[in-house]
Amino acid sequence: MDLLLLVTALLLILLGAELFTNGVEWMGHRLDLAEGAVGSVLAAVGTAMPETMIPLVAIGMSAGADHASQTDIGIGAILGAPFMLATLAMLVTGVAVLVRARRRGGDDRLEIDPQVIATDLGNFALAYGLAIAAAFLPEPLAPLKIVVAGILLILYLRYVRAHLGAERAEGAGDGLRPLRFGRLDPRRHERSPRLRLIGLQVVVAMLAIIGGAVVFVGAVEDLAARVGVDPAIMSLIIAPIATELPEKFNSVIWIAQGKDTLSMGNITGAMVFQSCIPTVVALLLAAGTWSVTPSSALGFASAAIAFASVAMIFLPMLRRGRLTGRGLLAGGVFYAVYLGVVGLSIAGVA
Repeated sequence: MDLLLLVTALLLILLGAELFTNGVEWMGHRLDLAEGAVGSVLAAVGTAMPETMIPLVAIGMSAGADHASQTDIGIGAILGAPFMLATLAMLVTGVAVLVRARRRGGDDRLEIDPQVIATDLGNFALAYGLAIAAAFLPEPLAPLKIVVAGILLILYLRYVRAHLGAERAEGAGDGLRPLRFGRLDPRRHERSPRLRLIGLQVVVAMLAIIGGAVVFVGAVEDLAARVGVDPAIMSLIIAPIATELPEKFNSVIWIAQGKDTLSMGNITGAMVFQSCIPTVVALLLAAGTWSVTPSSALGFASAAIAFASVAMIFLPMLRRGRLTGRGLLAGGVFYAVYLGVVGLSIAGVA
């Protein structure tokens, strides 16, 4: 039964991702937004909703009897999202690029706007660095976590404003595929569908993505309970695999269509969002738990590995001005390293 639910959830997320990428491109086109705004803001925020809901719900429920367990799950989910994006999502996208290059007989270089990706990475490094630094504050300085939360909100608002204010490149709307819900428009003979119909498709896509993610996580939780996986480990590693599926599917779809800036922006933009908004929730509602302690060290170690993965993948891009599919595969190495650390911890070795 759990296997059937997993397959059904995957298909639902995939359908939602296909509708979402198509709808959000049309929305960006109608609103005259640059690719960076479409991929790094609209798509990133939309597809980040499933993994954002887990810590919000978990921390919100922490007032109940199982306070510590629920809060640990919430903190683990917050830390797990950037880690998965910086490692596993990069691996999946890199594989998609290599498959595309093999099928089309080209190289594995991504045709991206380096400025868009550099902006995302700079904001991610600053925001997540501040959030992790706040976890090292001693108890007497704990009130400063509220200040850090305010700074993170300001950083994200400035980041969104910068992307929305960017100029749209000439020919950015070329290659737009017909809106999937276009057949519902009586004016479908006209070139551009109505904005409300585009919005309807995006909303339906989001509902499919969130619904599929919820079903997937529920099935994964059942399986984890059967094999005796610790809830904190589940929230840090297993659950984010499911909730990051929208970003992975979106990126693979856009890679297949040759829209590399949208593909990478969807991931790096989600990294910025996850380093700001969910961490603000933790800093404000679970400040005591957002601290590096012996029991939370394994979770916060994922942040160090996320930074290392980002540096390994993108520093060459910043120096050479190019990004390759093979370079993205480094994310898989860091993911495997962390799995090894977790395995040693579970075995009591580390």
